[in-house]
Amino acid sequence: MSFKIAIQGIKGSNHHQVVREYFNDEVSLVECMSFHGLVDALLDGTADKGVMAIENSIAGSIIPNYALVYDSNLHIIGEHYLNIHHNLMALKGQSIDEICEVRSHPMALLQCREFLKTIPGIKMVEDVDTAETARQIHEKQLKGIAAIAPQVAANLYDLEIIKPEIQTIKNNATRFIIVKTKNKELPKNVINKASLRFVTDHKRGSLATVLNVMSDCNLNLTKIQSLPIIQTPWKYAFFVDVTFDEYDNFDKAKSLLKIMSEDFRVLGEYKNART
Repeated sequence: MSFKIAIQGIKGSNHHQVVREYFNDEVSLVECMSFHGLVDALLDGTADKGVMAIENSIAGSIIPNYALVYDSNLHIIGEHYLNIHHNLMALKGQSIDEICEVRSHPMALLQCREFLKTIPGIKMVEDVDTAETARQIHEKQLKGIAAIAPQVAANLYDLEIIKPEIQTIKNNATRFIIVKTKNKELPKNVINKASLRFVTDHKRGSLATVLNVMSDCNLNLTKIQSLPIIQTPWKYAFFVDVTFDEYDNFDKAKSLLKIMSEDFRVLGEYKNART
């Protein structure tokens, strides 16, 4: 059975690379130019599953995507970590001295800033996607313009890598989540990670009490991210990732957290990609 996988970006992007590494089945891509477009593709049935970047080891959380998952009632069914490699590429035969403009996704430009500062007079232009920039250079035969993109984009769009591995911090990884509109049942003995969302009241120590419950149930907190609740000023929702060895411990924690917090929801139960 062939699945349709929605990604942010096009063939040759990091999201495409995750699809290649995560899915063993033959799949087809649904290319979306925004994360909202990705969610729409899932909700209207254009795609069966989606791959969504959620945090980067350098830049931190992609905060709007947490709200997208919750507001769209999506379920996280898996995760994947991808080592990010940024390469400067252009039409074949050009040298770095001929490049006057570099285009890419804002995050890629940010992560390569130290290298780009070494090119005198270079103009940096933000674009919607790393691979889309590479494709435009190929299709329009744009001379003097380079893209920052993964190596697979150079292969797909017949570009030459002028300078490989230009990211400032070489140990650069992004965490991606696999999402769909319906929860995927996994055997409990396989599930060892979960993503939660809850709200606490304004009483002093409310959050600390919730975190203590997690600790008492032998859950390991690996991520906590707060987001303001727009309709209620100065009130926050917390998005939390936890890992555990025994599903029964997590089951017990769920029962307690439903009582102790407001608007508690499990966003996903899945296998920890780090184990």
